[in-house]
Amino acid sequence: MDEPLAALVTELRNYQHELEIQNKVLDYSQAVAESASERFEALFASIPLPLLVLDEHDMVIQANAMAHSAFQPTEHDRILVSFMPLVSEQHADRVCEAFLQAREHGGSEVHEVVFTINDEARVCGDLHIACIEIPQKKGPPIAQFLCAVVDQGPLLAERRALQERNTQLFASERRLESVINSSLDAILCVDNAQRITVFNPTAAALFTCAAEDALGSPLERFLPDAASALGLAALTTQAVLGEMEGRTASGKTVAVEVSVAFEQHAGGEATTTVFARDLSSRKKAEAHRSELEAQLRESHKMQAVGTMAGGIAHDFNNIVGAILGNVELARADCPDNSSLLESLQEIEKAGRRARDLVRQILTFSRNEPPQRHAVQAVDVIRDTERLLRVTLPPAIALHSHIVPNLPPLLADVTQVEQALFNLATNAVHAIGDARGMVQMTASLAPADQRLSDRLGLPLATYVALSVQDNGPGMDATTLQRIFEPFFTTKPVGQGTGLGLAVVHGVMRTHGGAVDVASTPGEGSRFTLYFPVAGGSAPVLPAPIERRPALDAPPTADGDNALRRHVMYVDDDQALVFLVQRLLRRRGYDVSGFTDPREAMAALVAAPDHYDLVVTDYNMPGFCGVDLVRAAIATRPDLPVALASGYVTAEIEAEALAAGARALIHKPNDVEELCTTVDRLMHSAGRG
Repeated sequence: MDEPLAALVTELRNYQHELEIQNKVLDYSQAVAESASERFEALFASIPLPLLVLDEHDMVIQANAMAHSAFQPTEHDRILVSFMPLVSEQHADRVCEAFLQAREHGGSEVHEVVFTINDEARVCGDLHIACIEIPQKKGPPIAQFLCAVVDQGPLLAERRALQERNTQLFASERRLESVINSSLDAILCVDNAQRITVFNPTAAALFTCAAEDALGSPLERFLPDAASALGLAALTTQAVLGEMEGRTASGKTVAVEVSVAFEQHAGGEATTTVFARDLSSRKKAEAHRSELEAQLRESHKMQAVGTMAGGIAHDFNNIVGAILGNVELARADCPDNSSLLESLQEIEKAGRRARDLVRQILTFSRNEPPQRHAVQAVDVIRDTERLLRVTLPPAIALHSHIVPNLPPLLADVTQVEQALFNLATNAVHAIGDARGMVQMTASLAPADQRLSDRLGLPLATYVALSVQDNGPGMDATTLQRIFEPFFTTKPVGQGTGLGLAVVHGVMRTHGGAVDVASTPGEGSRFTLYFPVAGGSAPVLPAPIERRPALDAPPTADGDNALRRHVMYVDDDQALVFLVQRLLRRRGYDVSGFTDPREAMAALVAAPDHYDLVVTDYNMPGFCGVDLVRAAIATRPDLPVALASGYVTAEIEAEALAAGARALIHKPNDVEELCTTVDRLMHSAGRG
């Protein structure tokens, strides 16, 4: 019995030893497990990402501090016990699908999930899910999910910043491209080898080369002088090379102004931008400006001379009027004395020449528009021909050519005839005693941009009246001065130098121009360009038949026994004396005044004593328009006439507005003065 007992004891001791060994293994395994758990806990807690462990029922088993900080930042937020309530509704389906995929495949990812923390806080991040199966002693293993949330807020902000920066960079590139393409300067960019990399549309137009053909070409193809100056890149960042010659694709040279800009890049490469500005328009503009400045100086000079001439003519009017009026009276007083009449006729011729000279001066000096009507060119040329043939030398032939069916020109017929007569007379004087020819031509000048630019005319169709001769012609020096007042190449006593100045004045007031073409030894050609009359242009009225100046005046019914009383006011005593004698012979009573204040006092003292007032416009210290107003204020029905040798459009409008019934232009014929007085008296009698 001792042996089985001993064997049992030995077996028990062996079993006890095995248990002790197993306990040691279990203790070691427990220590290892506890150590791994501690390491997991430390790792779980120290990972800088929100980590959560969820069970199959979405309950949060474990969450690290980052998870609590992210999903429960304040004590007032919801307790972190469930995960899905934190997921926003629009992303809930994607998250649920990710959990199913993690259960099936062991892991899944969902990007840019929005988590709603509270009413104000949102978290956007990527969700990484790992499925862990925990075995059980009984039953199937339990699934748990390790969830890591990677906050994409900073990355998204950086991504948005990069996208915005890229958008701005793209917009900046587009703006730069737009600036380059719309620049008025030619822009060429070249690389280190001076090969063209940018060639904008202005450069393509300037150098007449397509951009596709220019890209890759050397810079010296278009700007040979600029290419040699690019060595300055190491010394400066920009340089102005100034004016130089460029070369188009066809080899034509163009004047350009060149500047360059240099930019050094980090890799050692350099970009050179060349700016080339076309100087063709500037040079044309400078030439045009020089021409305009010369025209302006000429205009100022002629305006100054015209003002002086107008002043002289104004004072000369009274003298001429007195001469012509007294001649008319003298002729009436000695009808049977032939020798005296002959002398008076010569005095009258000289006076009329002086009157015509004064009218030429006034035509030159006045700036107001003429009284223009629709005039047929054939009528003007035919009338001028009749005037010329009376004094035309036998050795000079006069021809005319008029294109049929010409439209009427818009002009003052008297001034047009005067201009043509002056040109033809100059042509006759230029030919002199030699045998020659003068030709007047009328034609239609269609719209021509070059002609309009050269003469400063609006682009339109004009009627061209030209006078051509085969005389000696003129050199360039004479051509520059021919329109200056008082400039003449004729000997002393044979010319006043006002003929072409008058022509210039006529064309200026008509809105036209005069063109001159002359070559020494080949004659001259003057062409007058008149605007075409439109359909609404007034037609020239028929001439009024005038009665002899010293006949008895027309009287209204019942006025035969009455002598009408005229008040005449002028600061020139000789003219007052003349008008008194003229009108008294016409049957009028006339009171003459040289002082407008005395005349006004007499009118106020006896307003019904006078039937007509005629006053000069310009008197020392007094304006005739003021006298017109005062006379109308004293007696509203009293007819008043204003006389002046310098009636501008402004003066005329002012006089008519003041109540004047008529305007008398000096120097006038006796017939004109008497006719105006008769007309005003007759209209007053009928009133």
